[in-house]
Amino acid sequence: MAALLEARGVTKRFGGLIALNKVDFILEEGRIASIIGPNGAGKTTFFNVFTGLYVPEEGTVSFRGAPLLGLRSDQITALGVCRTFQNIRLFRNMTAVENVLVGMHARVGAGLWSALSRNRRFKTEERALWARAAELLDTVGLRGRANEIARNLPYGDQRRLEIGRALASRPALLLLDEPTAGMTQGEARDLMALLRRLIADLGLTILLIEHNMRVVMEVSDHVTVLDYGEKIAEGRAVEVQRDPRVIEAYLGRRKWTPAAGDGRA
Repeated sequence: MAALLEARGVTKRFGGLIALNKVDFILEEGRIASIIGPNGAGKTTFFNVFTGLYVPEEGTVSFRGAPLLGLRSDQITALGVCRTFQNIRLFRNMTAVENVLVGMHARVGAGLWSALSRNRRFKTEERALWARAAELLDTVGLRGRANEIARNLPYGDQRRLEIGRALASRPALLLLDEPTAGMTQGEARDLMALLRRLIADLGLTILLIEHNMRVVMEVSDHVTVLDYGEKIAEGRAVEVQRDPRVIEAYLGRRKWTPAAGDGRA
């Protein structure tokens, strides 16, 4: 499999704190991978490096062989990398379908003059965008709630809407920061099924930060473990589960089972 995303020797410091210390990472195309670790391990910092929010002091990051470091977040999105955040960041007073339409900004072809004049090209593209938004809401199971205000949606549906908005930018790589946080077991199970469908139907590659070990074990093709900014293990979920460094650093000395959850979260 080809490497879609590759990081080499990434180091990020905040004053005297080393958040990432010479971390290497490779993500193959068409996979679901997870980055796990205790709170403060550097997981979200790594995501922020991938998406242009942070620039590391050392190392390189490439997507499809093209360097990402130094690009703005919107430029990285245009290349095909999109993310959600640990804390829900919807436009709370807009409808579900309007939130998805906002996510399409990176793929809109009509310019300012077309928008101001509302010419034929603009109207044609506008109809296509609304149709695409409806399709994406259907994909994430929210077609029937298209006109509901985002803040009024149940928590699990708000998480789904965030994914729908991210899909609107037509990503090749979707980064999800704790997508099941706050969900019930049933909602998390439904989300896992959605992620599998996105891989199968849209050909996406998905990278998760996730504390729910049941989700990690059931959906991940590959797992990377960070602790205090360093990579301490990686491999198939079943292999990482048995790694003594992970058992001690991430879960203390308890045996890791999918039902055990995150002992330090």
